[in-house]
Amino acid sequence: MTGPALEVIGLRKAFGGLAVTQDVSLVVQLGERRLIIGPNGAGKTTLFNQISGDLRPNSGQIKLFGADITRLPPYKRAQRGLSRTYQIITLFAGDTLEHNVSLGLLGLRPSRWQTCWPMSHYPDIAAEARRALDAVGLLQLADHPISDIAYGERRRVELAVALAQRPRILLLDEPLAGLSNVERSTVKTLIASIPRETTVVMIEHDMDTALDLADTVTLLNYGRVIVDGARDVVVADERTREVYLGT
Repeated sequence: MTGPALEVIGLRKAFGGLAVTQDVSLVVQLGERRLIIGPNGAGKTTLFNQISGDLRPNSGQIKLFGADITRLPPYKRAQRGLSRTYQIITLFAGDTLEHNVSLGLLGLRPSRWQTCWPMSHYPDIAAEARRALDAVGLLQLADHPISDIAYGERRRVELAVALAQRPRILLLDEPLAGLSNVERSTVKTLIASIPRETTVVMIEHDMDTALDLADTVTLLNYGRVIVDGARDVVVADERTREVYLGT
């Protein structure tokens, strides 16, 4: 397959007359590691919500592997290979780790699923869920409820939910937020191990850690792209120091 993995063309989203993203455009190549940075309120998560389909833009276009997905619902984007994690953890606290991952997989099925059927009806889904949990080092806790595990482990479960879907494009919204140094190192290693067949776009405030994972960087401020390009070029740009690094 040739061409970009993801194209964002002139996205604009306004709430109550206030534009949160303003003519945002970017192109992410296959296998790329793109880091989205910017101060609080810059529009980073709003941009992700538009790409994933959680928000519809007022104007602009989103293309996934060349196909226009601007008006597709989130589950159809997931079926085309787009997966994501959220800044605020969205797991079901009363359910087990395995069940949380399994639910993410069931949502990808073209016919969805029958809510009256028990999970035992989907043995292949359960096997995939346990494989994903093993990949993030949590298989031994598969039968435990989310409420029993630590915050850093919940972050890893979210990553397992996303990776279990075998995404072609993975959006990570602050995957290192709120983690201890040890937990941050663990999650960073997991992200670094994702095969290049999966394109990764990540929002992160922990610059010291996140820059090691990035090929390219996009700086947003007040909903606009300020600087965009190779990691070292963006970091060295005076506008980045002024807007984000504060120097």
